[in-house]
Amino acid sequence: MSKHRPTIADIARRAGVSKVAVSYALNDRPGVSPATRASIKAIAREIGWRPNSAARALTRARADTVGLALCRPARMLGAEPFFMELISGIETELATRGCALLLQVVTDPVQEVEVYDRWWGEGRVDGVFLADVRSPDPRIEGVAGLGLPAVVIGHPSAAGSLTPVWSDDSAALRDTLTYLAALGHRSVARVAGLPELIHTQLRDRAQREISAELGLDEPVVIHTDYSGEEGAHATRRLVSATARPTAVIYDNDIMAVAGLSVAQEMGLDVPADLSLVAWDDSQLSRVVRPALTALSRDIPAYGTHAARTLLAMVDDGSAPGFQDATARLVPRGSTAPPR
Repeated sequence: MSKHRPTIADIARRAGVSKVAVSYALNDRPGVSPATRASIKAIAREIGWRPNSAARALTRARADTVGLALCRPARMLGAEPFFMELISGIETELATRGCALLLQVVTDPVQEVEVYDRWWGEGRVDGVFLADVRSPDPRIEGVAGLGLPAVVIGHPSAAGSLTPVWSDDSAALRDTLTYLAALGHRSVARVAGLPELIHTQLRDRAQREISAELGLDEPVVIHTDYSGEEGAHATRRLVSATARPTAVIYDNDIMAVAGLSVAQEMGLDVPADLSLVAWDDSQLSRVVRPALTALSRDIPAYGTHAARTLLAMVDDGSAPGFQDATARLVPRGSTAPPR
């Protein structure tokens, strides 16, 4: 007599469905039709399937793990301080609760939904974070449809029915533009991030509106992939133009440092000929010369607040959104009145 113990894989093969679908059906979770659920349970009874220790891990018992899938090139994650600091803040909060972070890099948002679907179906996570919200973003409805606890690290306007944790980029941009205008700048350009990201779009709109209110020139905005290479290329375009801006805001510190190098390479004096501001302060911003004026915020605390919100959702079934502190402008040697 065969000693083979029936498994979920056997049920999936007999039913012609995925193992995730079998897990949903056997654990009475949403995600399969009533007919499919009944068929899967009938097959399980027929072949004598019984939960073992591995199968019990697929129930809604706590996994003590939360997930984060990032649609960014892996090389950028190692180079950009923002995500490393965000993850450090998440890990700090998780460690106090004995929880772990499951991290995966994906190629597109659709694959991200598939990863979350698999993690949830296999009982590997109790909840997930969504970062870099796009317009449109299939993850919002996809994750909400799974019934998976999720926190959107981004503005409430893009979070749909999910819970957001965010900071007010418009207020930070207002402080920056008001400061530059007080120095006497009238032409302020921006080297921005990916145009499909909601926070890029919100910054674009805020810059246009605030520039108009302050009587500044219509801003020139160049979108990039956040890399130093594209930041340098965008800076060359800006400073080579006939109507050269007198100040440039960069959407991350890597691009701002690259822009500083380009300005110096082209014989411009920073800050007399060109003032520079970096979004998100870092060691990079402080060690270059001149040190970069930057928008500073406690990014690890941002990650901690996101993790705390997600764990509250896992514990209680829901949690209110959380608005983190607005980034604070820290003037340094890279800004001054224009020559």
